[in-house]
Amino acid sequence: MFVWSYWKTIFTHPASPSNEFCLSKADKEQYEKEERPESQQEILRRAAKDLPIYTTTASRAIRYCDRCQLIKPDRCHHCSACDICVLKMDHHCPWVNNCVGFSNYKFFLLFLMYSLLYCLFVAATVLQYFIKFWTPCHGKAAENCPKNELPDLPDAKFHVLFLFFVAAMFFISILSLFSYHCWLVGKNRSTIETFRAPTFRNGPDKNGFSLGCSKNLREVFGDEKKYWLLPIFTSLGDGCNFPTRLVIMDPEQLTVSSQNEPAKSSGANQSFPTRPLSESQNRLLASDSQWVEGGPEEEHVKSGAKKHIIVSLES
Repeated sequence: MFVWSYWKTIFTHPASPSNEFCLSKADKEQYEKEERPESQQEILRRAAKDLPIYTTTASRAIRYCDRCQLIKPDRCHHCSACDICVLKMDHHCPWVNNCVGFSNYKFFLLFLMYSLLYCLFVAATVLQYFIKFWTPCHGKAAENCPKNELPDLPDAKFHVLFLFFVAAMFFISILSLFSYHCWLVGKNRSTIETFRAPTFRNGPDKNGFSLGCSKNLREVFGDEKKYWLLPIFTSLGDGCNFPTRLVIMDPEQLTVSSQNEPAKSSGANQSFPTRPLSESQNRLLASDSQWVEGGPEEEHVKSGAKKHIIVSLES
């Protein structure tokens, strides 16, 4: 299983965005002719109007890759080593000489897990000989040593010490890396998103793609638990479109905000509904007027919710 997972991690080609994210020939020519960034962004906004995109750059611009000449889907990044845009890119791993992303992230996790178990097995089986070598049978022939002692063989002692310490050190290092990625899976984040939170319409949100630990786990390993420990691709989705949380703020910020200020309400003391990030259409480029579907009462709720957001962000 260790070799199988390692093989799949190395030779699984990183998934790239589909052709729908590429600009048309006319839009590409017009984009290259334009010199003003505002005009270029207008072209990108028009092209991305029907795409499932919910994140932008920190400056609220459409994420566009000049190298690959395509609009980046959510969680997609360009790898300078592979020179391609990788879907849900986590990092470029030199140990496997490949990008770890949507297509092979499960294989990478299984590779870490089986590496961890393999190092633990080696260290545990060598430990008894490692202990016995500290009480060698000095001055006696190998055939005269008791069964619970080992003869004083310098070469064998070196090999046992080397094997034990290498297995132990790799176990500790892989344990820290595997624990970190387990935490990332539980939070539904990539390594890149940990250091640079994705920016949604309402601002940066490090937990924007988190759906809860159980759903986050199934998003990587799939719905069939019998395939979780096998290096077979079972991840959910297509790598271009990801469900997002149905809240507008980070849960930690929302908790702090609710503690510092009394909850605002409308009507019969009902709290304001949170605005979802994920809808059937691209809300990133939609106008605020699409959120008003009722009469004056809903308009009052909308204006109150905006005030609540502004106060929360200022605090």
